[in-house]
Amino acid sequence: MKNKPLYDVRPISNLKEMLESSTTLFSDKSAFWVKKSEEAEYSPVSYKEFKADVDYIGTALCNAGLKGKRIALMGENRYEWAVSYLAIVNGTGIAVPIDKELPENEVENLLIRSSASAVIYSGKNAKTIENISARNNNIVLYINMDLQESSERFESFSHFRKKGAVSLDSGNTDFIQAKIDNNALSMLLFTSATTSESKAVMLSHTNICANLTAMCSMLNIESSDIFLSILPIHHAYECTCGFLCPIYRGASIAHFEGLRHIPKNLKESRATVVLGVPLIFETMYKKIIDHASQMPGGLFKLKFGCALSDFLRLFGINITGKLFAPIHDTLGGHVRLLISGAAAIDPKVSKAFRSFGFGFLQGYGLTECSPIVALNRDVDFKDDAAGLPLPGLKVAIDEKNADGIGEIIVKGPSIMSGYYENDKANAAAFKNGWFHTGDLGYLDKDNFLHITGRKKNVIVTRNGKNIFPEEIETMLNRGTYIKESLVYGKHDPASSNQDDFIITAAIVPDMEKIAEEFNSEEINDDFIKKLIKTHVKTVNGNLVSYKHIKDIVIRENEFAKTTTKKIKRYMETQKEGDE
Repeated sequence: MKNKPLYDVRPISNLKEMLESSTTLFSDKSAFWVKKSEEAEYSPVSYKEFKADVDYIGTALCNAGLKGKRIALMGENRYEWAVSYLAIVNGTGIAVPIDKELPENEVENLLIRSSASAVIYSGKNAKTIENISARNNNIVLYINMDLQESSERFESFSHFRKKGAVSLDSGNTDFIQAKIDNNALSMLLFTSATTSESKAVMLSHTNICANLTAMCSMLNIESSDIFLSILPIHHAYECTCGFLCPIYRGASIAHFEGLRHIPKNLKESRATVVLGVPLIFETMYKKIIDHASQMPGGLFKLKFGCALSDFLRLFGINITGKLFAPIHDTLGGHVRLLISGAAAIDPKVSKAFRSFGFGFLQGYGLTECSPIVALNRDVDFKDDAAGLPLPGLKVAIDEKNADGIGEIIVKGPSIMSGYYENDKANAAAFKNGWFHTGDLGYLDKDNFLHITGRKKNVIVTRNGKNIFPEEIETMLNRGTYIKESLVYGKHDPASSNQDDFIITAAIVPDMEKIAEEFNSEEINDDFIKKLIKTHVKTVNGNLVSYKHIKDIVIRENEFAKTTTKKIKRYMETQKEGDE
């Protein structure tokens, strides 16, 4: 599968050019499938209708005196968010996407830090924004995506669109004729801060477009594809890959209505591509295995079917649709490609989904890189690797140890210009023109990138051995009765030396699974700890002695996570250390 040619991509220098060329190429084709209400069916919005809405909102924003200003964007994955994003960056000002799940004080902090002059927000965030508006005098315009009628303080999105349409139709071309500075700050994205306070990443049209075209040259995305958008759209991963990518390639986007609606939305939208994070796909896989194990001989049949499927496909014979019809039906019946990102996924999960008849790939990236750094191809992949470096992006390993592991550093057109108003962070991140990711890994003989952990998380023993918590957590999380885990070094109470520590695992048991398999009368704290200890003993048996888990903390509550389902390690390890 090696040395397969890249897919053809059309050159674009900015997102304005991208939208214009996509509208020319795919004018009457559906860009979006939208729902007016929960009970409604998905209805199409064509590329030319989408571009018209972008032009209307962009014109109205310019008329409101927001040319060159920072405009915050906050809400769930929806059509109005997509319209607003391109209306901001394609001729108005700088987009500042904000996580809709943040508490009020954090939203207010980000609005202040970004110097936002306007906010476009969902009705679900109305109360938060209304409270902030009473204290913030710097924001001159509030636009509510769900407000029916405008008030003195709050503008209705639909009314605002109409004002833009009237102005544009009357000959105002300020927005549609705006020139884009491809290298200027156009997107200000706050990192999800799994280790410390969030930093504001400065991205340009050049950054995004370089990433977009390189990514699409590695993966076959067709204009007939329909993406079901489920990851938070304010995050760079979903914004670039789940929104801008399909618009660039002439595909369509349908937004989901919530996690519990995914099966229904997959079927209704006839989605063919789904972007997710490991937690989503690993949960799906566990449910498939659990369901099979409850049927007489079900697990054997499933494994035999996978082996048969893999064997037949060596000869170009694909009967996965028949062998695994219930699984395909659960995913809507049309899905052809699943893409995982934000963290490493267990290789057995990706292999299983491929055996079930789905294309399955994973990639690696950071907000600072727009975001993709490496991606497995549909024609060249390794399930235990993050992927191949994107074309045009240089990836190297800095300060390798004896095993070839070191910090991943990158250089290329999709790398951010820097962190906003943070000289200290910029000095640490950029050295000799290379961006230091803070992630550890290695490149194998085939140039595939493998991630071993986060530099800040590495536990270094007194004799200089490196322990990667993520490696141990992956092994722990494979346990039947473990929901999630966090590994860290804790001071050894038996030693007077502050540098002596023991490897500790904080573990959240899978109580649902335990309740399914055991009599409720025998389930108590001691029973649960015994189950967990049994698996920890198995894990230790597969680790060298200095990596052995010596202490276990059983938790009732799940760990705090970012919107891409990564544990907020800095917060949680501090919390565990305090207890």
